[in-house]
Amino acid sequence: MYNKLIEIGKITSPVGLKGEVKIISYSDEPDRFEYLEGVFVKERGEAEPVFREIEGVRYKGPSIILKLEGIDDRNASEAVRACDIFIDEDDLPELEEGRYYVRDIIGFDVRTEEGTLLGRLKDVQTNTAQDLYVVKREEGSAGGNRDLLVPGAPEFIRKVDVEMGVITVRLPDGLLEL
Repeated sequence: MYNKLIEIGKITSPVGLKGEVKIISYSDEPDRFEYLEGVFVKERGEAEPVFREIEGVRYKGPSIILKLEGIDDRNASEAVRACDIFIDEDDLPELEEGRYYVRDIIGFDVRTEEGTLLGRLKDVQTNTAQDLYVVKREEGSAGGNRDLLVPGAPEFIRKVDVEMGVITVRLPDGLLEL
């Protein structure tokens, strides 16, 4: 079967009459679909995602168009509109030293260079001009219960220690006062 499924995108709309679908990819590797055998589609009414081989990949501007096995006409592609797509965790490419997947660092402690605990990493927003690290604040900390948004640039994200589960940050001036 499969190990653990990782969500990598969403089907947004049908394309043409032959069952192709346009997807939004959550990956920073738009060509990922060219080397995948298939994807799992969480179809409406199905308890488990359904594996569908990728029969074709093409691009129209920034959009990724997939032809998936068993989706052969406009009606079938309409039926999977807004469905999430996943891959098996084993299909994730190996990362080079010092790189990591966002899912692997969620929940890490976020500390200043001085060692002050700011909170835990809740999410990394990658759909902005620059990544934003979303830090869930610690109870009673300055800034109250609002999430802290730390720019993902190297001058602010100083170190990610995967073994210790700690992200060390240098906060932009005035960020805690916002």
